[in-house]
Amino acid sequence: MKNLPTDLLRAYVTVIKEGGFSRAGKKLGRSQPAVSLQINRLEELVGSPIMIRNGRSFSLTEEGDILLDYAQRILRLNDEALLRLSKPDVTGKVRLGIPHEFAISYLPGFLTGFAEAYPGVELEVISELSSNLLFRQSKQELDLVIAIHKEFEPEPATQGWHEKLVWVTDSKHNKTQFERIPLVVAPHGCVYRYRMLQALDKQLVPWRIVYTGTSYGGICAAVTAGLGVTVLAKNTVPKDLEIHEYTHRLPQLEDANVELHYDPASAEPAVLQLVEYINKVSRQFLTG
Repeated sequence: MKNLPTDLLRAYVTVIKEGGFSRAGKKLGRSQPAVSLQINRLEELVGSPIMIRNGRSFSLTEEGDILLDYAQRILRLNDEALLRLSKPDVTGKVRLGIPHEFAISYLPGFLTGFAEAYPGVELEVISELSSNLLFRQSKQELDLVIAIHKEFEPEPATQGWHEKLVWVTDSKHNKTQFERIPLVVAPHGCVYRYRMLQALDKQLVPWRIVYTGTSYGGICAAVTAGLGVTVLAKNTVPKDLEIHEYTHRLPQLEDANVELHYDPASAEPAVLQLVEYINKVSRQFLTG
């Protein structure tokens, strides 16, 4: 029976995540030819082509899509095992603040893995708008906050990643045919709301707000019902909704920036371990 080395799988996932061999090489600390050799070796082990290369671009074959799913799961289990075996005695409580949409899309994945790796750590999770979470943290009600920002703010955040934003609609209605684009939004203070209005105003596209929801579930339900379009992080779009390609009427959006906020100087070991775990998972799976 053949084995799939984790270094080859990590190279494969990184190429896909970074969108190219050169950028993957920089991320992995390897040259572009070295990464290409790793992918070639992986194809030899699998026994089928996993990528179709066209100059600097590439697409995945059917086998490549299947392998990607397994590769992500294998790497996640590998990293969870190393974390648990290297630091098994971490205990304590972490009060975590996380935006609504991340709580639904990311929470079951990375926090389940963390809980399995560190059964002695109790997690208390609060889901709200990022601005509300940061306010609660300023009152010392939260130990760690995952917050979405318009721009990177190095202090007091210490780590973060970019989230690609996309227009989201239902499959049955064409919202771009209206004179004013109907929008489903969160309340003031939401970065997604800011980004969509910024993009529309820049292109002088008329718009109107038809629904304001305070939760991710409510916003998605309104879009599903055909009330209007919204903007979400690409990784959080539910399967029953569609990503609409950029057009003049639904123009390109700037990325949102996700940052981890905590106090490294006073944080308990359980908080620091959760930060380390989130950073590892985000590098592999959360970025689009």
